[in-house]
Amino acid sequence: MFPWFFFWAPQVTLPFGGSVAQQIEPDTSWFFAGIPQDAGDPRLERKAFEIASYGRQLGLLTEVIMDLAAQTPPATAQGRKSLQRLREIQLRIEEVKDRDAIDVLEQIDGLLARLEKTHPERLAAARQRIASTLEAAHR
Repeated sequence: MFPWFFFWAPQVTLPFGGSVAQQIEPDTSWFFAGIPQDAGDPRLERKAFEIASYGRQLGLLTEVIMDLAAQTPPATAQGRKSLQRLREIQLRIEEVKDRDAIDVLEQIDGLLARLEKTHPERLAAARQRIASTLEAAHR
């Protein structure tokens, strides 16, 4: 039986007293959601991206275009202008990559300095692990 004024009755929920279900799996579909439905099959686009990222694909195309343009320069002024813009973009991207490599090296230096300061007995093991990783990368 309901009281006459049940709709005015307050509802008190203590912490964790209500629904606490939460999805914690990361949603990474946002990247491929940007691909229009009529542009192709998003499932196939995702598989192609797993083989080579869009940046890697564009980088390879840029390298081929630059090589072909060195052999046969563009005939029109617009083509030469576009080729110059492409060179500038390629150089800026290379600068970003170089800066990233420098940042990574600085992080490694900082971590090794921290290890030497806080755990000097483990520095030799770290050197050995780095050497074996570098050796494996060059095989």
